[in-house]
Amino acid sequence: MASIRRSGGERLWIRYLILGSWALFCLAPVLWFLSIGLRPRTEIITPQPIYWPTFSLDAWHMLWSDWPMAKYLRNSVVAIIGSVIIDLVLAIPAAYSLARYQYRGREDIGFYILSTRMMAPAIVAIPIFFLFRNAGLLDSVWALMLIYAAVNLSVVTWIIRSYMLDIPKELEDSARTDGASDLRILWEIIIPAIRPGIITAAVIAMIFAINEFLFTLLIASTPKAYTMSVALANFTGGSDGVIYNAIALVAFLAFVPVFIVVVAIQKHLSRGLTLGAVKG
Repeated sequence: MASIRRSGGERLWIRYLILGSWALFCLAPVLWFLSIGLRPRTEIITPQPIYWPTFSLDAWHMLWSDWPMAKYLRNSVVAIIGSVIIDLVLAIPAAYSLARYQYRGREDIGFYILSTRMMAPAIVAIPIFFLFRNAGLLDSVWALMLIYAAVNLSVVTWIIRSYMLDIPKELEDSARTDGASDLRILWEIIIPAIRPGIITAAVIAMIFAINEFLFTLLIASTPKAYTMSVALANFTGGSDGVIYNAIALVAFLAFVPVFIVVVAIQKHLSRGLTLGAVKG
């Protein structure tokens, strides 16, 4: 009995060692980026390797004193969360229609919705610019919110639709027998059943919105509506050259919220990524 207990403890110790080593390997680039952000600029651009760097908060102080990083971060959070809410409000009814109703051209409409994501953003960049300019929405967080929602709506709709196809129709039929309307079925049966899928779609839309650069740079032409992605471009030129420690620190600050969200909801996210993987 003691030998069995000892062998089980050794296997558990080896498992933790392997998982810890893999976690350290995955986090190594992030920690390296953080170390660059906390180094003096002179140590980063020196041609000789420095094995024991001197840590400094110069880049941190520069970000918050010389640049309105708090405003950029607020613009990013508002635009991203607002776009995800818009996507979910529009995508859930659209996905329910594509998954449950039978009408002419349903499959063609679904493919068209998905195909909009395959289009190169540069094709519609100029029309979108004139559209927002004529509407008076340039250099505003509202414009970023709308463009992020428009870009990611097709993906969110298609993902949620694939999850709805996995829900047995018998649940809806029994609810209709009891006199429930389609709206009540959607709200009280379908949405709770596909909650992991909704979380997955929201996280994917959030990541896509964070990585969006072309439309952000096109619409936010002044610091009034700059986001974190555009703020990174401010440190890659000008009279000061490339400010590597500021770039690394801003990239780390943009990474941390996404990492925290993914870790917090990893149970729902892992289930949602596999829930709609069979049918589609």
